Amino acid sequence: MEKNYKYIFFTILTLCVFTITIVELTGVSRNALFRKFHGGSEGTLYSKDGEIYRGEIYSEQTRTRSQQVAEMTKTTMQFYETKYSFGRIAQGKVVSHVFRFKNTGNAPLMIAKCDVSCGCTVPTIPNEAVAPGSDGELTISFNSEGHPGFQQKNIIVHSNAMPEAVSISIEADVN
Repeated sequence: MEKNYKYIFFTILTLCVFTITIVELTGVSRNALFRKFHGGSEGTLYSKDGEIYRGEIYSEQTRTRSQQVAEMTKTTMQFYETKYSFGRIAQGKVVSHVFRFKNTGNAPLMIAKCDVSCGCTVPTIPNEAVAPGSDGELTISFNSEGHPGFQQKNIIVHSNAMPEAVSISIEADVN
């Protein structure tokens, strides 16, 4: 009977350690605690209209735009560069870079949204569709406050292009 208790205890302990490891690796615990004790979100982002976005929660406007883009005719796009390095920058500095892209397809191209790997990275997407053969710009701003050392941030750009999601990135050595 005592062996059964040891077996059950060991199984429960193993499952707890596994669960804690998964929660820590996904960042769920940090985000949940941060929101609970710091007023609701990891980062506060503002749209051009002054609308506030908190963390990974998108506004109704973004959901509507994503639905609109999903219904558009598929096209293709090409970024002129997919990675940019700011080099060495001072901690606390906010830097920006414009990623240029071309609509290489035959239908209008619209960016639905951008997923970022950190609240310190804020994308500014074009409001209007980019005509076939025309260029568009996507501005990425990075706030280095509280992010010392080498930083690499990924941005996933969602649009009506094929493929639907394209990854671009920025990096900086923050001193």
